[in-house]
Amino acid sequence: MKVLLLENIHEVATNKFEEAGYEVETPPETLDEVELKRKIRDVVVLGVRSKMRITKAVLDSAPELLAIGAFCIGVEQIDSNACSERGVAVFNDPHSNSRSVAELVLGEIIMLVRSVFPRSAEMHKGIWHKTASGCHEIRGLTLGIIGYGKIGSQLSELAEAVGMKVIFYDVVDVLARGNAKRCATFDEVLQTADIVTLHVDGRPQNRNLFDEEEFQLMKEGSFLLNLSRGFVVDHQALAKNLRSGKIRGVAIDVFPNEPESGQSFSSPLQNSSNVILTPHIGGSTEEAQQNIGYFVSSRLLDYLRTGNTMSSVNFPHCRLEYVPGTHRLIHIHKNLPGMLLAINRVLAKRGINIERQVLDTRKDIGYAVYDINQPCDQQIIRELQEIPHTIRFRVLEPTV
Repeated sequence: MKVLLLENIHEVATNKFEEAGYEVETPPETLDEVELKRKIRDVVVLGVRSKMRITKAVLDSAPELLAIGAFCIGVEQIDSNACSERGVAVFNDPHSNSRSVAELVLGEIIMLVRSVFPRSAEMHKGIWHKTASGCHEIRGLTLGIIGYGKIGSQLSELAEAVGMKVIFYDVVDVLARGNAKRCATFDEVLQTADIVTLHVDGRPQNRNLFDEEEFQLMKEGSFLLNLSRGFVVDHQALAKNLRSGKIRGVAIDVFPNEPESGQSFSSPLQNSSNVILTPHIGGSTEEAQQNIGYFVSSRLLDYLRTGNTMSSVNFPHCRLEYVPGTHRLIHIHKNLPGMLLAINRVLAKRGINIERQVLDTRKDIGYAVYDINQPCDQQIIRELQEIPHTIRFRVLEPTV
């Protein structure tokens, strides 16, 4: 049983799979699609981060693939619909790097409001320019958070702890932390906040969320930070508003086009005053990567061992407690009428008793977990696999 972990996933994930008896490969180099298709042919579990694209063509080259782990927050790099159609479960970690991102945002806010980076650049050129002009405390300033999920809400608490006023907007009805105030509209945040920070997800409607119209709504001399997705902000419009002084400072960690590590990079925001540019490192702390490695590998191993899909981003959420002495079956199928009846008929015809079962559906996919009172022979397995509209069938022997 082979596991392929790409993009320098933390070694804690490698250790967990090896301890569970899997053969793990961790290529140090970045793979192109041709090389990935070659390596993935007999792989059971694939682990990626944010760069590697998992397309239908890649999935077609992986007949043994059962699960993909996205060792990051987003899963836009993975064709989740194609995974569902092939019975491949996808897992991610929406939590573990939220503290790392929130801390970086707070630090960058302080650096921007104090104009620390321009002073640092001058010092590197041998210029001593000590001044308080245009430098302020963040205490009492209003922070506007767009996207109040795991990162946005944690940043809200940190910002309030250092004396900032916090307002936010989210398309989902979420509970405000502390004294933060929810705004009725996106525009209200832009018009009110001294500092705007973006923490939206990768859904298509967030593409070009921030362009010239949004910049014109912001306060004169305000600040903008984006540590969410590169396609959210129009960088040409941002550069224009930096030059005009409408935007006084910027911190950007994500870009519309991001090269591989070590390659050249170009942006219209380069060589601008009071601009912090970082190479998508918001969640890149040792603590975050270790936690992500542990969390995602644990979810993958639990899925392989028990069929638990509670953290999956593309499968129905099913979990069934295992009782020793029973035998577990997993049946993934099209979400069509009569599937449960067809499975039960196969088992009943052989006199097999169903001790426990759970079924749930999600979009076009049905996911059923059965615990039965006797093991399956090859004939039963074949009959269950041959039920029309079956996507994948697995026999598990969980341990407790």
